[in-house]
Amino acid sequence: MVERERDINGRLSSETSYYISSLDNEPRIIADAVRRHWEIENSLHWVLDVAFREDDSRIRKDHAPENMAVLRHIALNLLKRENSKRRSIKTKRFRAGWDNQFLATVIQA
Repeated sequence: MVERERDINGRLSSETSYYISSLDNEPRIIADAVRRHWEIENSLHWVLDVAFREDDSRIRKDHAPENMAVLRHIALNLLKRENSKRRSIKTKRFRAGWDNQFLATVIQA
């Protein structure tokens, strides 16, 4: 069980999460595993959802969802490697869709 509290603009909220695990009953090890899980969720999945709107995807048939996930990850990695100007992933993706020269820069990065 993990209890979280957040204070946003003076408004306190709390949440309790329950986890099932085969880990030994050591709080430090469990806490590290939970933090690693949320680190991945916040850094990768959040970016995929915001920049690529992955959660809104209607692709559901056969192997298409997995194939599109691979393509999104490739695109995300290419966009992260492009560093000519400090811009958000979403902005870089939009620009690459409109500007072929910038798209070539992203692919070659």
